[in-house]
Amino acid sequence: MKLKGIMGAPTTALNADGGVDYDTFARQVDFLIEQGFPFIAHPMHIGESLNLSERERKELARLLVDAAAGRVPAFVNVTASGPDISIDLARHAEAAGAMGIVVLSPYHWKPGHEAHLDYFLTMGKCVDSALIAYNNPSLQVTISHEMLEEMLEKLPNLHALKDASFDMNYFTGACRIASAARSDFSVFTGIEWLLTSIPVGGSGSFSNCGEVAPKMVLSLFDACVSGDYEKARTLQYKMDILLHLLQTNYPATVKYAMELMGRPVGETRKPILPLDDDAKAHTRNTLESLGIFENEPSGW
Repeated sequence: MKLKGIMGAPTTALNADGGVDYDTFARQVDFLIEQGFPFIAHPMHIGESLNLSERERKELARLLVDAAAGRVPAFVNVTASGPDISIDLARHAEAAGAMGIVVLSPYHWKPGHEAHLDYFLTMGKCVDSALIAYNNPSLQVTISHEMLEEMLEKLPNLHALKDASFDMNYFTGACRIASAARSDFSVFTGIEWLLTSIPVGGSGSFSNCGEVAPKMVLSLFDACVSGDYEKARTLQYKMDILLHLLQTNYPATVKYAMELMGRPVGETRKPILPLDDDAKAHTRNTLESLGIFENEPSGW
């Protein structure tokens, strides 16, 4: 099955004491599915993956699958500081019923080409479920075009690439390689830069904005796929403003924007600090200027 569309990515809801609010997390999964997102992945960076214990990650993976309840495929990000932890998380996700895993090489160690490739091959072979490889050059873990070709050759369960390079030269090359290798392989952008990516063969994106402005996100995707580029351009310009807003003090700004939309999920864990009054006012004013309060769903 070829994955096509926008990957919903929930935050990790937290209680006032900093513990995970599992009920509100499940409510987020319901919300994204009800809005029309065709698959869900957690915990991405928007879900504070680096701030979660292994126990919490496993419980959230189980809850993600249970909350999705077969309505859409669930993917679990198993990126960790080393392969042993990632393998354990991957096998747990597969046993819980996830369709697949998302994997980014352990970027703290800045692995060279051979170590980087070996990590992906190890992860792809430790489970039978689908693998989404994550390319993020800003963290010095680039999946070169040559590496992608080798991974496609050696890993039959490699289903997709998430590309956060924001480099159209790289992205276009990845789409070209994927198209030649497998008709069912998907290439996603890291966030909602869709107007430039879909025409060259992109399958969609992971979502940063879906819990704040789901209608805008999905309308942008639909306009790009249908070839309504005038509408898509207008929406992409608005999305550009929203993306730049939400990526500031990330993901605390996402969580505050969700609170403004009537979908509170708590604050972030340190070292991510909550927004100060000026940042809160800027967030509110930006959402208002984009028409989000008027045009997007309020509450759950």
